Amino acid sequence: MSVSVLDMSVSLDGYVAGPNDRPGNPGGDGFAPLHAWALTPEGGFRTFGVAAELLAEVHASGAVVSGRRTAEQVDHWGGDHNGQGVPVFVPSHRPPDPSVAAYPLITYVVDGIASAMAQAKAAAGDRTVHVIGAYTAQRAIEAGVLDEIQIHQVPILFGAGRRLFDVLPSRVELDVVRVIDTPEATHIRYRVRR
Repeated sequence: MSVSVLDMSVSLDGYVAGPNDRPGNPGGDGFAPLHAWALTPEGGFRTFGVAAELLAEVHASGAVVSGRRTAEQVDHWGGDHNGQGVPVFVPSHRPPDPSVAAYPLITYVVDGIASAMAQAKAAAGDRTVHVIGAYTAQRAIEAGVLDEIQIHQVPILFGAGRRLFDVLPSRVELDVVRVIDTPEATHIRYRVRR
């Protein structure tokens, strides 16, 4: 059965985006350092070392659950999340813009995060479901449908922007599954206790 894994780069003070995060400025001001651990100086994905291994895990996922804000800011990845060719489920209370019809791998789910996650897990089969987006992560935790959290904690303090876990309904207990420490980031994977 599929496992859902939130995978996010985050500053030491909990931010996943800098100030002024909006369409036309996805990730906000000063956002690039959050993903430097994964990218080459030319902007491509790293192809060796720990970063490549972690990225391979993400790219091996069988489906994606993404927040609407995240998906819209990057024009739904042109219809194919990082060239993976896997379905992307976007939970939203509003129907998508008609332009999304040109992207057959993108499905808007209007009946909640639990439904979006169930559809993604069914589509993923025995592969993982890659989860992205702060609001979506919070709702998935609240609904009890997020299985694991992988944080790439980058040694930087943003001081402002969009936090990953700004509002949670209650305390959430986690078990550490794996820790990989590199100069660029500490990669921590947790399992959500049920």
